[in-house]
This record gives sequence, C-alpha cells and structure tokens, in this order.
Amino acid sequence: MASATTHDHAHGHGHGHDHDHHGPGPWTRIFTTTNHKDIGSMYLWFSLLMFFVGGAMALLIRAELFQPGLQVVQPEVFNSLTTVHALVMIFGAVMPAFVGFANWLIPLQIGAADMAFPRMNNWSFWLMIPATILLMASFFVPGGAAASGWTLYPPLSTQGGIGVDMTIMAIHILGASSIMGSINIITTILNMRAPGMTLMRMPMFVWTWLITAYLIIAVMPVLAGCITMLLTDRHFGTSFFNAAGGGDPTMFMHIFWFFGHPEVYILILPAFGIMSQIIPAFARKPLFGYASMVYATASIAILSFIVWGHHMFTVGMPAAGQLFFMYATMLIAVPTGVKIFNWIATMWRGSISFETPMLFAIGFLCMFTLGGFSGLVLSIVPVDITLHNTYYVVAHFHYVLFPGAIWALMAGVYFWLPKWTGRMYNETLGKWHFWLSAISFNVTFFPQHFLGLAGMPRRIPDYALQFAEWNMISTIGAFALGFSQLLFVYNVFSCIRSGEKAKERQWDSADSLEWTHLPSPVPYHTFETPPDLRGTNAAH
Repeated sequence: MASATTHDHAHGHGHGHDHDHHGPGPWTRIFTTTNHKDIGSMYLWFSLLMFFVGGAMALLIRAELFQPGLQVVQPEVFNSLTTVHALVMIFGAVMPAFVGFANWLIPLQIGAADMAFPRMNNWSFWLMIPATILLMASFFVPGGAAASGWTLYPPLSTQGGIGVDMTIMAIHILGASSIMGSINIITTILNMRAPGMTLMRMPMFVWTWLITAYLIIAVMPVLAGCITMLLTDRHFGTSFFNAAGGGDPTMFMHIFWFFGHPEVYILILPAFGIMSQIIPAFARKPLFGYASMVYATASIAILSFIVWGHHMFTVGMPAAGQLFFMYATMLIAVPTGVKIFNWIATMWRGSISFETPMLFAIGFLCMFTLGGFSGLVLSIVPVDITLHNTYYVVAHFHYVLFPGAIWALMAGVYFWLPKWTGRMYNETLGKWHFWLSAISFNVTFFPQHFLGLAGMPRRIPDYALQFAEWNMISTIGAFALGFSQLLFVYNVFSCIRSGEKAKERQWDSADSLEWTHLPSPVPYHTFETPPDLRGTNAAH
C-alpha cells in the first residue's frame, strides 16, 4: 500500500479536470473521444447490448428445444441462431467487455495518463459497429446467416449463401479491432508505468491483460488466414478445403483450432485478473503467491498453443497424435490448479465479507472449477470420442464461459462501479441478481451433462423423446437465467442515476492505485504527473 505522502502528492492530480464541461458536446465527444475512460465505457455499453442480443438468440434456441418436434423456428434458422449466438457472445459481448475493463483500469492501475495510442483506441472501438451490423444483417439476406456452427467448418461454410461472406467480413473487422486494441495495451503497459511500478509490482489484472494481448496478436492473424482461404474457396476457384478439388476439410480444423484454443484463454485470462483483484480485497489479505500467479498465467498462455488437437480426436488422428494432445491438455490443468489453489489460500483464514462482487467471485471459483473438471474428462481420448458433439460438450464450455467470463465481468462491474461513478449500487439487488443467476444457471446447464452422457447430439432442432424431460428443465432454467440479468441492468442504471454516494475507498482492502490514489468518481483526466512509487510497498 502506498505511503501517505505519495497518496497526498498524487491525489492533487485527481482534481480540477473539468475538461468535459467546456469541451465538445456529448455527441461529438462520443465519436471523437480519445479518453480511455470514455472508450472503456463505450466498450462496456456495447458489450452489454450484445450480451442481450446473443442472449435473445439463446432463448430462441432453448424455446425450440423445450419439447420434441419443430415449434418456433425452421431447422435452417435454428442452425443460423446457434452459429451467430456463439459469434456474438464471443466477439461482441465477452471480448469487448474485457477490452472495456482494460481501457478503464490499465492506465489507472499503472499510473498512466491514458493509453499509448488514444486515436487508434477510438478507431478500434468504432470498427466493431459496422462488423456487428454485418453479422446481424446476414439473417436478412437470401440464404440466411451462416449455419455451420461458430467454427465455420467446411463443407457447410463453402456451400452457404452471401450470409457466410458477411460473417467472414465481420470476423475480419473484429479481428483487426482486437489486434489494434492489443498493440495499444502492450505498448501502454511496457512503456507508461509510473516510476517504481516494476513488472512484478503490477496488479494481476494488468499482468493477465499483458499476456492476453500477446495471445490475441499471435492467433487473430491465424483466424484471418483461415477464413480468407475459405473465402477464396467460395469465390476464386481455390481448393484449400474443398475435397472435390483435392482440398482437405481437416486442414481447416487444424488452422481454426490453432486459433480457437488460445481464444478460449483470451476469454478467461482477464477474468482471472479480475478475480485476483476482488478476492484479496474481500478476504482482507494480500494475494497468496503473486509470483506463482504470474508464472501460471504465462504457462497457460504458452501451453494453449499445443493443445488444439483435443478438439479433433474424432477426425482419424494417429494414436501418437491423440496421446500427445491428451497429455498436453491434462498438463494445462496444472497452472490452472495453481491459480485456484492460490485464490483459496488467499481466502483461507481471511476476514471475508460477502458483498456482491465476492459472491460472484466465489461462484466463479466453484463453477469454473466444475467446468474445468468436465474439460479434463473430455481430454481423455476414448471418453471424448464417445461424448464428441454431444450436449456434454455444450455443458462443459458453458460452465467455463458463463461463470468463468461473464460472472467475472459482472463481479468486476459491481467492484469498480463505485470508483467509476462515485455512487453505490443496491447491495440487496446485487445479491438477488447473484443468487437467481447461480440457481438458474445450474438448472439450465447441469442437465445438459446428463443429455450428453445419454447421447443427445448438439446443434439439432429436434430430438428423440427420451431427452424431453431434461430439455424442458434446461429451457425453464434458461429463461429464468435470461430474465434475471435484467436485475443487473436495473441495478447499474439506478446506481448511475441515483445511487448513494460511494466512499473514496469503498472496499477498504482494495490496494491498487485507482483505490489508493484517486477520488470517487475518478476524474476525467488522471495522473497527468505519474505517482512516484519508488520506495513504497506498491500494491499487487
């Protein structure tokens, strides 16, 4: 924690920043702003909107599966919904939300005035709008939206209509946005830290984003190459993946999953960073094993490049390949286990209080661990061959991604909202939101393990009668889960408009710079003079 003198010295730079009162008008500011807080907020609002768009698609999917037979949508529309739901949730909701957190928090946590490339920051946000419009508009063109699953496997993706081309274009633009955001984050972290903020004194959130940004730069071009080859197969007579012309659809899988598996960690590592800020604050103890957390995060990122084949155990891979990918996948559980151990050890004998952010953090810990275990089950080759493309896989990745990424984001919003807005959310409503989410999430996705073990295939609009009961329960849970998120929206809006005034240090044990050196709400411009942390015991 920084010393009192440093606190007072830096605090002075938090005031007198009324740039927004005599600056551009609100609309001009939205379009031209280069302020990291504005851009962070725009990312967060955009991702909230996309979360509900993707969620509406999920509810249509579950409504169709409420009972056997075709009720709500035609099979081809169902396939498009499953495809676009995933793309919207990954590229429209989760990734932009984490980038929003990065924009808001990284300059505050390292004592920087702004991001390294403010104009590129603005551009990387605005690229997302046309990309999302392209993706959503693909539902309304002849042939409909892409219906090949979010993985865009050929031959389904080589045969679709113009909707597939629109999807490819949208992914290209979103990928460019991600790469620009990552370059910005890496440059900011490596070059703009306050004096005395060494790499091993950075908050864990900053560390996880530094590593995530390198992952994005490494794998987004792979995805771009993959879908460009798909595009040339569709329109320019090449046969990369077209078996009729001597191409190999399996090669698409290899290239896609070389992007796809690190992408899973791109979606979860920033969540680990948020957890590593929240759990110590509410356990009122420093994070246990800070250095091992940093090394574990880096290990996960490195290992993520050598496990892509576990998505492909059923393609006719030789036994040596299956064994390699099986053992590599099991190995990646080790650094993840280190992290979970460290979080539990942080809470051990701590003075824990259970405010809403901590509830979501503990929920994250329990549910993400369960999802990790079902991932270990799927890493075993013979088991995976049996369960491949069943609802067991759907249950697994939703246990990882919904509590893993989305609950972490919600925990982060509840945690930093008092700092961002200067107002306090309604704690009772926050707790209701958590418990309703926790119960309905498990009612939705736990039965899907049973469906998968019983052999129900994924991505189908109709199914045999023996799967009816669990599907009905799952759908009821999904609607409860979807509507309970409205509590979150209401809580955030009412906090911004009329919440009680928050204390400057709302969580007394939160010890990163934004809590120790800045007032609440955070001023429009912060740290024009970086705080000098040399000789202080700066926070992790």
